[in-house]
Amino acid sequence: MKIATWNVNSLSVRLPQVLDWLAAQAVSESGAVDVLALQELKMTDDKFPHVAFSEAGYQAQWFGQKTYNGVALISRSPGTEVVKNIPGFEDDMSRVIAASFPDGQGGIVRVIGAYFPNGQAPDSDKFAYKMRWLTALREWVKTEMTAHPKLVLTGDFNITFDDLDVWDPVALKDTIHCTQEERAHLNDLIGLGLTDSFRLFEQTEKSFSWWDYREFAFRRNRGLRIDHVLISGALKAQAKACVIDKLPRKNERPSDHAPVVLTLG
Repeated sequence: MKIATWNVNSLSVRLPQVLDWLAAQAVSESGAVDVLALQELKMTDDKFPHVAFSEAGYQAQWFGQKTYNGVALISRSPGTEVVKNIPGFEDDMSRVIAASFPDGQGGIVRVIGAYFPNGQAPDSDKFAYKMRWLTALREWVKTEMTAHPKLVLTGDFNITFDDLDVWDPVALKDTIHCTQEERAHLNDLIGLGLTDSFRLFEQTEKSFSWWDYREFAFRRNRGLRIDHVLISGALKAQAKACVIDKLPRKNERPSDHAPVVLTLG
């Protein structure tokens, strides 16, 4: 089973790139992607291109929003028990979508795709919202893990784990994505029994998933690793690989994020 995440930074702009990437994955050595979590659709529900995905052989669950945000789960098998946003947390932003999928071995994997708040700056109202949102997410994920032992929490977290995830940890110390408060919340999710699947495997230094469009950041590899695939303990032994696919970042008019792909055996 392959589960991937990709902040596409406007699906209306990058739908052809997503379809091409899914097609390329299908003929790759590791096989087709079973579930792809998308973030930043930047479109309302009525504009979602479900027909294009259906024609390509994929099911879709989506939760759109005008101009900003928006998340979706693209899958080879239909998703069930769909939840949109964090239950009990009042929010007018479309940031979370969850569904259950067959794992190909007679079991079920719960996949939560999330677009974590950016936070803007540590002293802003948006940062305070991010802290409240992270607290609510943790409590809900804790409940979800009780109901679904095989669980994947994935998406654009807008948080780095540590200095290894930052191109210049000295200059960016305590800035947004790198604050102690954000990282504490991320580690609280790990404390629930989740594991950063990327770090289960040997990775090259300066492995990032996001690069600013400005100042040739991608070419100079000045990035951050803020897109993660966290897995529950029941899936840890099944994890075979987790990679950042930088190739789509080289596209014409690319997203500023690259897909992250987890392979389960």
